[in-house]
Amino acid sequence: MTTVSVKIDAKLVKDLREKSGAPMGDCLKALQESNGDIEGAFVVLRKRGMASAQKKAARSTNEGAVGTYIHAGGKIGVLLEVNCESDFVARTDDFQNLLKDIAMHIAASDPKFVRPDDVTPEDLDREREIYKAQAAATGKPAAVVEKIAEGKMAKFYEEVCLLEQPFIKDQSIAVKELIAQKVGKLGENITVRRFARFKVGDPNWTVATTKLVEAAAE
Repeated sequence: MTTVSVKIDAKLVKDLREKSGAPMGDCLKALQESNGDIEGAFVVLRKRGMASAQKKAARSTNEGAVGTYIHAGGKIGVLLEVNCESDFVARTDDFQNLLKDIAMHIAASDPKFVRPDDVTPEDLDREREIYKAQAAATGKPAAVVEKIAEGKMAKFYEEVCLLEQPFIKDQSIAVKELIAQKVGKLGENITVRRFARFKVGDPNWTVATTKLVEAAAE
């Protein structure tokens, strides 16, 4: 079977490169797969980025950098640690820009945890019981109540976990997908280790950390 090669305009490749941060060659291939549709190509790159990130997820991240973000007016401040595999990558513009973007996102979206696995059992039990009670009040069968509660738990994770939140600068992707794109581009595992968020006058400041299970690369 002969595969027809779709001719892609160079400007379209450049636009996708700017939108996704992926290498030019990957952008060209994604556009060819989507017949020149930039949004479809972006979805292709997102899927590949997540697959690449999953393959590298077990690799140790002992390097990285600490970044800060102070919101205009100095009312909100964020301190953030993001890790990678090498000091070389930690010093690249791509990694430093990722650090700034995530810190800014934390300032705007106020997550309470890094990952769903970091949510405390107490918080999980409290939220699940609330959602079950709400669903039960509608008079639906127990099995339906459970499904409704689980659906709301997924939304809860999206609201309070940094990696699950829609990225503040591009609501079409989650923060974990933003990181996955950089993993695909830089070729190293990247993890968010911890962050702290402070707001003037608010006693409920946030400090979140995650314990990642790391293994040496194969």
